[in-house]
Amino acid sequence: MALHSAESPAFGRADLSNCEREQIHLAGSIQPHGALLLATEPDLVVVQASANAAEFLSLEGDLLDVPLERLEGDLAARIRPHLEEPLYEIPTAVQCNVGDQGARFDVLLHRPADGGLIVELEKAGPKVELSSHLESALQRIVETSSLRALCDETARIFKDLTGYDRVMVYRFDEEGHGEVFSERREEKLEAFLGNRYPASDIPQMARRLYVRNRVRVLVDVEYQPVPLTPSQSPLTGQDLDMSLCFLRSMSPIHVQYLKNMGVGATLVASLVVGGKLWGLVSCHHYEPRLVHYETRAVCELLAETVATRLAALESFVQSQAEITVRRLEQRMIEAISRDGDWKTALFDGSRTLLKALQADGAALLFEGEVLSAGEVPGTQELRQIGKWLDSSARSPLIVTASLGQDQPDFAALKSVASGLLAVPLSNAPGEYLVWFRAERIRTVTWGGNPFKPVIIGDNPSDLSPRRSFAQWHQLVEGTSEPWTPADLNAARQIADSLADVVFQFRAVRMVIAENQLESIRQQVSRSDQPVLITDPNGQILLANKALTDLLPSTRPVLQSVEDLPAMFAEPDIVRHGIRELFASNQAWRAEIKVRSSLSEPKPLQVRGDPVLSSPGNVLGFVFLFTDLTENKAAETARRRFQESIIERHRVMSVQLDSNADLLYRNLLSSVVGNAQLAALEITDGMDLAHMPEKLESVQSSVTRSAELLEHLLWHATRESENDS
Repeated sequence: MALHSAESPAFGRADLSNCEREQIHLAGSIQPHGALLLATEPDLVVVQASANAAEFLSLEGDLLDVPLERLEGDLAARIRPHLEEPLYEIPTAVQCNVGDQGARFDVLLHRPADGGLIVELEKAGPKVELSSHLESALQRIVETSSLRALCDETARIFKDLTGYDRVMVYRFDEEGHGEVFSERREEKLEAFLGNRYPASDIPQMARRLYVRNRVRVLVDVEYQPVPLTPSQSPLTGQDLDMSLCFLRSMSPIHVQYLKNMGVGATLVASLVVGGKLWGLVSCHHYEPRLVHYETRAVCELLAETVATRLAALESFVQSQAEITVRRLEQRMIEAISRDGDWKTALFDGSRTLLKALQADGAALLFEGEVLSAGEVPGTQELRQIGKWLDSSARSPLIVTASLGQDQPDFAALKSVASGLLAVPLSNAPGEYLVWFRAERIRTVTWGGNPFKPVIIGDNPSDLSPRRSFAQWHQLVEGTSEPWTPADLNAARQIADSLADVVFQFRAVRMVIAENQLESIRQQVSRSDQPVLITDPNGQILLANKALTDLLPSTRPVLQSVEDLPAMFAEPDIVRHGIRELFASNQAWRAEIKVRSSLSEPKPLQVRGDPVLSSPGNVLGFVFLFTDLTENKAAETARRRFQESIIERHRVMSVQLDSNADLLYRNLLSSVVGNAQLAALEITDGMDLAHMPEKLESVQSSVTRSAELLEHLLWHATRESENDS
């Protein structure tokens, strides 16, 4: 008998105190609009079945221990060609005749992790006209140019396709709360657009299943669950893992939640971006509604396409912020050459600095000086914030949207500084660039009071999810608009650029006033950025530890730039670059590889710049080295992505007739085109650390979409054959 800990209650035994951990994938029962069989392989003997299986299939007697070959019809014959397929992630569909009346059924096949073959059957549904519905919908999704337009179009497409009374595109925030971001509904229904729902409405267990099983349907909230017989799988002696079952029973708590909302049936499609649940397309109907396999498969394929488009649009927003960062960096470098200082450029164009992060104000704390732009706290308060940042755990980003709540000492600053995002500019204390956001007093509209999620009846054990979903308005104070992933990425890019600029600035001061060499040496030496500074003749004034750690351990002591070429895999390129820099006083940029005795040469980017006190008067040279390992990994990911796309065009895992093959290629072309747009936006950005995983996510989405499309067209083709 399967055991369940108190921390993980069995299906149907959870209450509102522990439903977060309910084992909803071990339901042990199904919805009654279909039948489920668990068969052994390869002999296909039924060892577990839903209690309604014989009646649903119009068969006589008990089906347990009966080979599928002995059932009337062609079920076994239709299944056997697919037994070589993996069937672990995406179920495949076939159509068959079962029973003495030859009734036609759609059959979904998949393998649970513990073994066996799950066979789910439902009455065959109507054919979906793929060439008109799907081609048009895919094109409309790809052509959207903003998040709002995409979500509105998605709601419209799903409503037209499924016929549900209400379709919502539901977006999750960083804390897991959901918002109805777009909506299409029958006119008689009240609007839910803009409503928010607490994270507790969707338990973590359910969210994980939404990532695995991308489309879930509840046909009738008043259904009576049909148990599996026997209750545990004879193959494992445990509850059957029903994670991928489209017939799986819903949690009683979830069903009650829907009843309390007055909903009669649902279809939910997952929007998975970068392997994470971004949101849901949630379809509600106010009476029972059944959608068949082909419609569900189209919904899943469209959801994949929408998710890929989401990835493209989010990357586009980030790339635009990165363009702003690059312009800011260029202005600061020009200011150093022109004025000997970079801070003027940073704050003369303060609109750029603020716009990059949609901030209300910004402040620079640097070498005891405080500069600011926009709406910020007073100078004394800014210095106190700097001390607090020094006392905080060292991090590339310090972020909060509720500074006064997190640090009560700063509560009085909430009107200008409820939101704070700070980046350290060096390893020295007290050097930060800080952005601020003002308090945003706002009214959040919830779909029911989130602080009263339960109703207690006359009996203390009579607990129910809240029954009121009337709009409940909450006044939120002391917080700012949250910082988005795009904001964080822009802040990282600005911090990296400023770190380079600070090095150049300090190097200029060093070679102008060598009597400051020791104090500057201490500041630069603490940096993680590899730096080399020379005098006009190439004698090395400073090579910090980050650089010496990068170079081969067997190197001689560095005294002159002439000692550098031997450290690299292609010394002639380095030697030529250095000589050109010293001869022309023009910046040198190159990709080089440093020698290593333990591994492949490490790729680096070198930036060599002259330090000028006036045109033609060289005070020295600064070399900055950047590790390109992440860049090269991103290039490899980009190349593999393109190769996989080409291969996907070339290879098909099913053989289709000529008409279906043409439709497949047309539809796949839209899917691939959407993915290539997403890849273009991702690779245009500077978020190199996450680029490989983002491309891998898009590639996985294309693979999944192509497989769904193959299954769908295979099913449609065989259905047409049966019709003829």
